[in-house]
Amino acid sequence: MTTTNSTSIVNSFPSLPALARDDFPTNFAWGCSTSSFQIEGAATADGRAESIWDRFCQQPGKIRDGSNALVACDHYHRWPEDLDIAKQFGMNAYRFSIAWPRVISELGAKTNQRGLDFYSRLVDGMLERGLQPWATLYHWDLPQYLQELGGWERRATIDAYLEYADAVTRHLGDRVKNWITHNEPWCTAMHGNWDGMHAPGQQNFKAALQVCHHVLLSHGLAVPMIKSNVAQAQVGIALSLHPLRTASDKSEDRAAMQRHDGLRNRWFLDPLFGRGYPTDILEHCAADAPVMASGDLDVIATPIDFLGVNYYFPETIVDAPELPPLHTKLAILPDRERTDFAWEVAPDGMRELLVRIKNDYPKIPIFLTENGSSYDDKLEADGSVSDTRRRNYFIRHLDALKQARAEGVDVRGYFAWSLMDNFEWAEGYLRRFGMVYIDFVTQKRTVKESGRWFSAFLNQNK
Repeated sequence: MTTTNSTSIVNSFPSLPALARDDFPTNFAWGCSTSSFQIEGAATADGRAESIWDRFCQQPGKIRDGSNALVACDHYHRWPEDLDIAKQFGMNAYRFSIAWPRVISELGAKTNQRGLDFYSRLVDGMLERGLQPWATLYHWDLPQYLQELGGWERRATIDAYLEYADAVTRHLGDRVKNWITHNEPWCTAMHGNWDGMHAPGQQNFKAALQVCHHVLLSHGLAVPMIKSNVAQAQVGIALSLHPLRTASDKSEDRAAMQRHDGLRNRWFLDPLFGRGYPTDILEHCAADAPVMASGDLDVIATPIDFLGVNYYFPETIVDAPELPPLHTKLAILPDRERTDFAWEVAPDGMRELLVRIKNDYPKIPIFLTENGSSYDDKLEADGSVSDTRRRNYFIRHLDALKQARAEGVDVRGYFAWSLMDNFEWAEGYLRRFGMVYIDFVTQKRTVKESGRWFSAFLNQNK
């Protein structure tokens, strides 16, 4: 892959901010994020068990294009090529997730050595290429055998998670030092069990809050265990967080925004930083509040080494008096720039969100563990993919990250979502987030314009 000077690329578009790698510290983590279910494929290979997402994909109407992730990007077999691309991009870090169903294939079973061996080869491949491994233990692919016993709604699933996490961190901890316990508990709990958009597809608010509590509790219990297993471990959690707007200046909209903030953001941040669940939200959901044991909130607040923030877009809230108080409505304003997924493009929202975390919560290192955009990319006749809007998205959001650092936010790394197009959950293969175009028939990888820019930016002055 050839690269050019990134400054010349940026400056050839005067409306874009000038940006250089030297604007960030030399030890800044530059990487991409991926997840096991979305890219690996090999759904039945080497003893892998069924996950809740495998089962969800079998249900008619759950995946928009009727697809599944049985093959996905075939990363399970093509991982050397994918890591080569990450290295060529100039990245020094690589975030991946481990598939629980590959590691423990049935209830009470011993660990599946073939599954562990795959991740061992993958981690070795990262290190050989100068990529620091960042492992996510749970990125939504719960084993189906646990779901059939009640899933995350059942407290015993915490014990199963800890057994899994113990096995993985013991096996990989000699090489992997950065660990994320969970990715986006909001999606696990709310999309999976409240609105039913994600696996397991339940629509029960009380169950969703219980799931959320058990996920956060499993996180708190895992932190000291990981540190015991892994010398010099750095442990955190990755949250999906949103800056919020109101559709108007009406007091009703402001009150609705406050409630939405309580459930969307504070419901996770507050207990993780020792404040317990927000009292204003508990008042609204008294009948649905999670069952907790004495000491649970202290466990959830176990100190972490960093906070992962996944930022994509702000949310605009409008009061909906016809709905229960916590069932707020998102307003779609017509005058906003949007991706082809209809997500608002708002780089300053990233800065705003990060500054808020700095101001409202105890000081903690932050990593942008996901940030990216979906556009309807096309492979041109000459074999190129011109995704100028995604390239511009990265430039503008990295500039916002630079501004946040200038305002005192301790941001230490940025992971783009994602290295390559993949199975995008309920959207199937309709959404492309990658810097690498995947032909899902041939599995051919093609670096997009955004990937060429990222490579030029990261390889600058090397």
